[in-house]
Amino acid sequence: MRLPSGDRLTARRFRQLGMWLGDSAGFELLHHVLELPFGSNAFLHDTEAAVRFGRNPIYATLHESSYADGVATRWSAARLLPPEVEEEGYFTAEHVFPWMWEDYSALHGHRAAAELLAEHAWPRLYDADRLGHNEVPVAATIYVNDLYVERVFAEETAASIRGLRPWITNELEHNGLRADGERVLGRLIDLVRGRV
Repeated sequence: MRLPSGDRLTARRFRQLGMWLGDSAGFELLHHVLELPFGSNAFLHDTEAAVRFGRNPIYATLHESSYADGVATRWSAARLLPPEVEEEGYFTAEHVFPWMWEDYSALHGHRAAAELLAEHAWPRLYDADRLGHNEVPVAATIYVNDLYVERVFAEETAASIRGLRPWITNELEHNGLRADGERVLGRLIDLVRGRV
């Protein structure tokens, strides 16, 4: 089955609609697509529009390397994906896989760069000692139900940064800044200024 762009709709590409599930409207968006007649024009257009890299192919190309702190990622999402995800057909989330440079024509031109970045041994990006001695007022939002960022890891990171004031909330999802940016930024500024 072909998408409007001419790309093949593969099962693994369809499962990437799980990326929506970290968004406050994501379940509704996914439900909408799943209700459409399979293979219909609306289904194909909405499925393709759900995960697009044509406008910003660099997002996929740089995604894993932005998490590489002193290591080569070597396609970590693909290597660490539990077998049952594929076996059971579970949705994936904000993962980048090497096969994407085959399935998404918008990424074809970035394939060589993505492969180089995956094998690149990155230097340490964060100086834990320096962060532990931070003197700059800082605040951060930790979303309790964040699909993309494990809460425990976010809290550990926040605790390692001296003076960081976290706002731990279950009121918003990963897209909190897009969903209610004024509220999120207002709360963070209030935290930094000691008003809350």
